[in-house]
Amino acid sequence: MSINFDKFVPRPGIVNKQGRLPDPSELVCIEVPKVFDQCLIKRCLVYDEGPDTNSTDNELRSNPLADPKIYIDSRDFNVTLVSVEKIPLREDPDFKKVTISYTISFYSDYIDNNAVNKTEFFEINRTDVIGKFYCPDSLSQVSNHFVKGDEKKCDNNIIKLEMVASALQGLLTKDEGGCDVLDITLGYYIVVKCELIVQLLIPAYDYCPIPKEPCTPTPEENICEKFKKAPIPKFYPDQNLTPLFSEYDDETEYER
Repeated sequence: MSINFDKFVPRPGIVNKQGRLPDPSELVCIEVPKVFDQCLIKRCLVYDEGPDTNSTDNELRSNPLADPKIYIDSRDFNVTLVSVEKIPLREDPDFKKVTISYTISFYSDYIDNNAVNKTEFFEINRTDVIGKFYCPDSLSQVSNHFVKGDEKKCDNNIIKLEMVASALQGLLTKDEGGCDVLDITLGYYIVVKCELIVQLLIPAYDYCPIPKEPCTPTPEENICEKFKKAPIPKFYPDQNLTPLFSEYDDETEYER
């Protein structure tokens, strides 16, 4: 049974019912980065003055601080890929030994003894080696024309980093010279991706429709009116109770 296309409004959304979409209007060829391989780097780093390891980093200690009192939190985590070295493996050149160097930066906030909010900037430099990574070279060569002054290097093969990070702990302590410092315990996940620019054939309906609603600010609602419309909150917490009976009654258990 065909689906009436006139009743279907193409727009981004969750396909929550199978068989409710009409046939696409066309097959289109698009050029996109396709992920050929990816791996996860997971680290929990604490400060240590020695050489960096998989669990320590000597850049997770702040500069000397003036009268710190309370560590608040860390924010604005950012990762920057500094360099990539790819060495083809002898048994299969499409697989590479990849060495990546990257920088993670963030800000840490604390309060001093005068109740003033202050911020310390952290930046750590890391190097990781992926022993075997499927990162094939492009079979085709690409040449683009750019307007003068906007030249960019053409590289179909892309190494990309995606990170989720958080400061697991901030410890106000003293260094060897007796100065106040902040030591951060950093936990992060980095997904390393090898992408290649390819042409993919995909079904499509049309260009995405222009939104109907204009981009206007939401009118402010009166606070008391908002309070009156809000549902009545629970007056008591949920009870932590366990079932009185087992999943099966006695007769069912006896028959089993």
